[in-house]
Amino acid sequence: MTIGERLRRLRMSRKLSQEEVARHIGVTRSAYSHYEINSRQPVYDTIRKLAVLFDVSIDYLVNADNQDKQPVETQRLLQLWQSMDEHSREQTLSMMQHVMKHSELKNTR
Repeated sequence: MTIGERLRRLRMSRKLSQEEVARHIGVTRSAYSHYEINSRQPVYDTIRKLAVLFDVSIDYLVNADNQDKQPVETQRLLQLWQSMDEHSREQTLSMMQHVMKHSELKNTR
C-alpha cells in the first residue's frame, strides 16, 4: 500500500473531506489530493501534521508498504498501544513482564 492509499484510507475512516484534512495541515485541497494519488510527496512537516491528525506514527505513514507485510496481530497490537495513555502502557508492560517471567519459570521446570 502506498502512502497515498494509506492517507485516503485514514481520511475515509474518519469521515473527513480532502478539504478538511488540507485545512488542518495547512495546504490546499489540490495539494492534498496529489498526496492521495501519489503524484506528489508531502514534506516532513506535513507528514508530521498528518500523523498527529490521524493519530498514527510517522513510520506508519511513510513505511506503508512494510507495515502491510506485518502479521495482523502485530498491526492490532501497535494500534492498541498507540491508543493507550502513558499509565496504561506502563501497566501493560508490567503485566507482560510478569507473564514472561512466569512463562520462563514454567519452561525451566
